[in-house]
Amino acid sequence: MPLLKKNPFGHILLIKKWLIQVAGLMTHRRYRGFNELQIEGSELINTLPDRGVLFVSNHQTYFADVVAMFHVFNASLNGRVDSIRNVGYLRRPKLNIYYIAARETMHSGFLPKVMAYAGAISVERTWREKGKDIKREVNPHDTENIGIALEDGWVITFPQGTTKPWKPIRKGTAHIIKEYKPIVVPIVIDGFRRSFDKKGLRIKKKGILQSMVIKEPLHIDYDNETVDEIVEKIEYAIEQHPSFLKVIPEEALTEMEELNEARRWSNRPR
Repeated sequence: MPLLKKNPFGHILLIKKWLIQVAGLMTHRRYRGFNELQIEGSELINTLPDRGVLFVSNHQTYFADVVAMFHVFNASLNGRVDSIRNVGYLRRPKLNIYYIAARETMHSGFLPKVMAYAGAISVERTWREKGKDIKREVNPHDTENIGIALEDGWVITFPQGTTKPWKPIRKGTAHIIKEYKPIVVPIVIDGFRRSFDKKGLRIKKKGILQSMVIKEPLHIDYDNETVDEIVEKIEYAIEQHPSFLKVIPEEALTEMEELNEARRWSNRPR
């Protein structure tokens, strides 16, 4: 992939590489230093094709979640299984990784605009804007851009469209899956909400347990499964289906949150 070339969105690959490297160096200690990110299943990353992969994940902060995934994906592609030790993997980052983000968020300041160049596919929210509930038709240009990104590489999406847990999966994700037929890889993260502020830019607490579990791709019958069936599969895969609340009482979840918030790692692997 020649660095002087541009990607399908007109971004110069040399600049994108530099931004990923700088951002990676600046954020590495957030996941291996101030806090310790535990990773499971990253050996799967090396088995995936170079393009046509959609990662679906629960969401806890605006930016820290996706930055952690950039670290884990690139570390895995450079032979580090379940580890981001030694930031040398940033010498050759994968440049065709994209992530879906709300246009409102990516236009909220200078830093988000810079981060957008590293791979954001900005989309208009159809249900909420500026803190108010709205009802808007899906912008077909946004869907087309997601398709372009999938044809070029990997795409990360947070199908709940919010950092609040237990919110429903947006059906637009299922429509994209049926239309473009990507390999769908679920990811479950935890600890980011306790480690960082809502935007994921400021460290809120140190010594917090963080985790990222990369699961096997979903088995999807793209032609015959309905949108609702695909939505339900995603809900279970990223552990955000309402049934999880029945298995784990809300009081217990609150206690777990408080316990994890107070937890400190005394024996961190180095």
